[in-house]
This record gives sequence, C-alpha cells and structure tokens, in this order.
Amino acid sequence: MNFSFSEEQEMVRDFVERFVREKYEPDMRRKIESSEQGFSSENWNMFAELGWLGLPFPEEDGGFGGGAVETMIIFEAFGRGPVLEPFLATAILAGSALRQAASAAQKEALIPAIIDGSIQLALAYCEPDGRYNPANVSTMATETGEGFVIDGDKSVVLNGPAADRLIISARTHGQQHDPDGVTLFLVDASAKGVSRQNYPTQDGFRASEIVFDEVAVSADAVIGELHGGYAILNNAIEEAILASCAEAVGAMEMLYKATVEFSRTRKQFGVPIGSFQVLQHRMSEMFMEYEQTKSLLYRAAMAMDAGADDASRTISALKIQVGNAGRKVGQEAIQIHGGMGMTEEMYVGYYFKRLTMINSLFGNIDYHLRRFTGA
Repeated sequence: MNFSFSEEQEMVRDFVERFVREKYEPDMRRKIESSEQGFSSENWNMFAELGWLGLPFPEEDGGFGGGAVETMIIFEAFGRGPVLEPFLATAILAGSALRQAASAAQKEALIPAIIDGSIQLALAYCEPDGRYNPANVSTMATETGEGFVIDGDKSVVLNGPAADRLIISARTHGQQHDPDGVTLFLVDASAKGVSRQNYPTQDGFRASEIVFDEVAVSADAVIGELHGGYAILNNAIEEAILASCAEAVGAMEMLYKATVEFSRTRKQFGVPIGSFQVLQHRMSEMFMEYEQTKSLLYRAAMAMDAGADDASRTISALKIQVGNAGRKVGQEAIQIHGGMGMTEEMYVGYYFKRLTMINSLFGNIDYHLRRFTGA
C-alpha cells in the first residue's frame, strides 16, 4: 500500500499541526476547558475560515470532498492537543448522516451553515441501556396526521450543550433491538419537549443527557427513508471511530515522546532514569504500540476510502487495537512519570484521560471483539 500523502494533504497536516502548537499549549487548553461552553468560539470560527469544517463534505454541497484519509490527518493532529472544539460531533458524526441521506432541502439549510461555522449539531443515538448497539433503540416516534411525536431518552450526546440541531434515532417499526425500523429525525434543540442535562466528561469535553417528551416534528424532519436509519447511523459511527482513533494515535505519540524526554532529565541515584534498561524496554514497547496502531489506522482509512468489503471489520480491529494500546501507553507514561504524571503541570494526564474516554466511545474492546468475530 502507498501511505504517502499528496501535496494538498501535506498542506492540511502542516496547517493543523501549526494550529495545535500555537493554540493548544497547556495553559491555553486549561483556559478553554474551564470556560462555560468548553471550547473556543475563536478557534471554531478559524476552522470555518480555513475551510476545515467543509473538508468532509462533497463539492456539490459546498465542501472540499475530503475522505477518510483527510479526516485521519486532521484528527491525528487534533490528538496532540487534545483539541476541544466539537469537530467530531458536528462535521463527522452528524455531518455523515447529512452527507449520506439528507434531502436536498435539508442539505441546503444545514451544510453551508456547518461549513461557515454558524451552527453546530449533535447526533443523539446512545440510550441508557443501549450497550453501544445503535440498533438498540427504545425512543419511539409515533406517526400522526401532521408528522411524528418523539418520546424517549438519549445518553452521552457529544456536543449536546452547544448543538443548535439534533439528529436523533427513534423507533418507527419493529422491536427494540431490530435494525429494521430505526429512523433518523432532525430536531431543533430548543423545540418544546426537549430538555438537556449538560455536563463535562472526564476528558474535558461536553455532553448531555437529553429527554424528548412528546416532541412534535413534521414529516420532512425524517433523514433518509422511514425505517431505514440504521445503516446511515452505522456508517456515521464508523467514520467517527476512525476520527477518534486517529486522535488517539496523536495522543499516544505525545505520551511516548513526553515520557522519553522526561526520562532524560529525571534522575535517580545520580543518573537519568532513561539509562535504566528496564525503563528503556518499557518505553520501546510504548513506541511499538504507537507504531502498530498508526499502521492499522492508515490501513483502515484507505479501506474506508476504497469501499473495501472488509472496511467494517478493519474499523473494529482498529478500535480494539486503540483500546489495548492506549491503555498500555497511557499507564506506562503515568508510571514512569510517577505520581506527578497525573498532575495538570505535567500534562500527561490530559492524554491519558482522553485515551480512556476514546476506549469507551462508540463501543469498547469487548463490543468490537464481538463485532469483529461476528459473535
């Protein structure tokens, strides 16, 4: 396989890496994380001005026609922040659903506004007893003469607090676990009957628990075909898995490099701890886990762009690798740094928390092992 980037892709990577270096120094990130909304509006507007928000969207919708490789490039750089702006929730998760199945009117109303940064979205599909399965939907959409009435609860809705529009999954047919009968709806976040309980996640991002109580929507709120939302949702989640795994690779790179640098300056018994062979072996293992994960990430991105038959299994394999490698690299970094590794001053804790959260996003190791094996 050819893993080299094109000139345009190299340019995107250089721009994003420069942004992370200049805008996400530790003190800057702490300030952004502690703000009321949990991200920087200035940075978000910069994403729009630089065209990054338009990168995942096709040219006919006003975007730049980027694919999985471009997404990977952006999020690997974001992972070195780790960047807090809701690119994943708006442009990747919700954006994927729009790209795949939105009507011409829905695309015209939403995609240009996403690209110029004037609105944000969230995809609400997780439920309290969903166990990561997007087909496990108990939220109900009851058809009426004028449209639908939606009732149910959604959990851990990424970017729920800032979202202007919500794309939600609801059951319009079948039993609770049936893939057939899931429909996606576009709902105004301020609509009557929508209530949000907002909170910060352990890694500094923002999410919501959302209750839909007799929320009325019109028939043209349906995204795609009635009862046909599962495939759309599954594809959107796979795109988000690739993005979050790329972010994890960026975080792992920062962790092993920070650990190696720390081992050169921290002394015990009058010598740098990096001279101890046992620690050299452990840091070599950190590097190997990072490199193996990065290689599989590239393989998954190329499989997605090529529409390969095994793309879904490769995505699950990547998620499993990221879960195992992220835990290994994170724990080794904390242990080699000692107790100070969890302090904000060392900045190692930020990456470890983000890797821990990524392990749980969109299905943990056990879930993707079952998915990979078809069990």
